[in-house]
Amino acid sequence: MTRLFGTDGVRGLANDTLTAPLAMKLGAAAADVLTRDRPSSGRRPTAVIGRDPRVSGEMLAAALAAGLASRGVDVLRVGVLPTPGVAFITDDYGADIGVMVSASHNPMPDNGIKFFSKGGHKLPDSVEDEIEKAMDSVECQGPTGTGIGRIIEEATDAKDRYLKHLAESNILDLRGLKVVVDCANGAAHEVAPEAYAAAGAEVVAIYDKPNAYNINDDCGSTHPQHLQKAVVEHGADLGLAHDGDADRCLAVDAEGNMIDGDQIMAVLAIAMKSSNTLRLNTLVATVMSNLGLKIAMKREGIDIVETAVGDRYVLEELNASGYSLGGEQSGHIVLPKHATTGDGTLTGLKIMSEMARTGKSLKELAGVMTVLPQVLINVPVADKSRIMLAPEVVEAQATAKEELGDSGRVLLRPSGTEQLFRVMVEAADQEHARKVAGRIAAVVASA
Repeated sequence: MTRLFGTDGVRGLANDTLTAPLAMKLGAAAADVLTRDRPSSGRRPTAVIGRDPRVSGEMLAAALAAGLASRGVDVLRVGVLPTPGVAFITDDYGADIGVMVSASHNPMPDNGIKFFSKGGHKLPDSVEDEIEKAMDSVECQGPTGTGIGRIIEEATDAKDRYLKHLAESNILDLRGLKVVVDCANGAAHEVAPEAYAAAGAEVVAIYDKPNAYNINDDCGSTHPQHLQKAVVEHGADLGLAHDGDADRCLAVDAEGNMIDGDQIMAVLAIAMKSSNTLRLNTLVATVMSNLGLKIAMKREGIDIVETAVGDRYVLEELNASGYSLGGEQSGHIVLPKHATTGDGTLTGLKIMSEMARTGKSLKELAGVMTVLPQVLINVPVADKSRIMLAPEVVEAQATAKEELGDSGRVLLRPSGTEQLFRVMVEAADQEHARKVAGRIAAVVASA
């Protein structure tokens, strides 16, 4: 049986594989599991539900609220808010459950459901498995009468609380910096420009007018070309690109060059080492991070711990070992002192704070790391689970590794959120990496 939860919650085509009845059952099951060991306090458990602006979010949030309330949970709906904002508000309100309805960077027709436990923490696999099992029994009799949960529509102070939290996260005065921010017509369309302006930056916002249908549509962190052009046209010091739920951030320097998550981590790791805030002198990254990051960190005397792909695995390592910085090449940057998940707006503020502190351009700061050529090919497949075991794929991977030797690497993995198989190759030469990746991708496609 295919597991319902993927790398980042439950995700699928809204009203097809991800339906309102499924969301209602998920809400009820999550209520049963996440409040099961809750000590008696004389009040009902509470849940926070936020969403990004895509049209199906309204339907799914309503279904989740109904499911939660049917099991005796009071629900606070906070409307459109970034994923890290929902995580923060879950903790700030003292709620027992947090829920974010978003498919992050996926196209508008998709949607997803992410759960947070008390304190705003993502759930481990074991707890997600419990929720999945509990869905079989949610038809059992729930509470009646006064035991049914209440639903409060649009808790009005959530955004202001989140903005106040961002402002208090050791941000320097950003006056003198001009930033273009691509909001992806997503959850950060208000929060990100307001947070940057409140810190003193001059802000030019683009793709900040969601209409329920245009989220991630040729914009945001997966389509940065328009941001690159806008930064140059506006004479800005930098650009920042968020995804649909704003838990990630990529950057653009003043010349329009992309600065990815690896480079951002390099900048922040070195800054935190110099201020003695890089715990255990260690950065947590995933197996997808560029070899150039490892080389740069070794030169700077900073250790790297690698995890599987997914910011939840970065978070698990950060929390288990007490590290203070981690992230992904895709722009999920986690700073546990300030956030329980990746926070794109916070990342943007930290990047600009380092520019303000040092007086250096983003290009100069990011120059501490040389990005080695890396090619990623996403191959559509019918069955992700069998590709890794296909003999022809195993042979193609082994041949490529032998060919590249110590000067490159090969990484094959199924997508955790889409019906894709990812082929990543790094090599000293871009053309060589492209040829090797193309050869393996062809084998995957035929398999």
